[in-house]
Amino acid sequence: MTEDADLGLRLWRKGYRCATLTRPTLEDAPHEPMVWLRQRTRWYKGWIQTWLVHTRRPGELLRRHGFWQVAVMQVLLSGTLVSALLHPVIILHIALLSTGRLTTGDREPLANLLALGDLAMIVASYLAFASLSWRAAGRRGQRAVGWRILLIPIYWLALSLAAWRAVWQILHDPYGWEKTPHAPHQKR
Repeated sequence: MTEDADLGLRLWRKGYRCATLTRPTLEDAPHEPMVWLRQRTRWYKGWIQTWLVHTRRPGELLRRHGFWQVAVMQVLLSGTLVSALLHPVIILHIALLSTGRLTTGDREPLANLLALGDLAMIVASYLAFASLSWRAAGRRGQRAVGWRILLIPIYWLALSLAAWRAVWQILHDPYGWEKTPHAPHQKR
């Protein structure tokens, strides 16, 4: 599903190092919502499969690569998935606690602390994502991004939908593959 993730981990396990290419790809991201959703679902499904394959023998993995390298691998693969799956749960938790606080006037300190912690975590995550996106876009891209950066919460909910679809597919259609069409890069 995501051969780049699998190949990257296979190279890492053989002792090679991987790096990011700084040159842009000459391929545009999907513009249609359903094509985008199928692509992201396929990516999450591939990351799940890659994680399952490469963590079949956790003891061997730890002995060979050490705790910190395995921890980074876990954060990258499972952390990405878990954060996408939990995002709507945390948003719902914030909404329920906030609504309860507003309507009942309940001032239970632990519930208030949980709601504030969830809210702070989500806001910090949105700001970090916005900052990275803004920086990665460069001067030209920043003008194009503009106000759209405010759509990050909706984008993350869409990523969550893709992650939940991937989990469902892993359980019910593990060999299915939602191939997405790609158009060549259009200079704008």
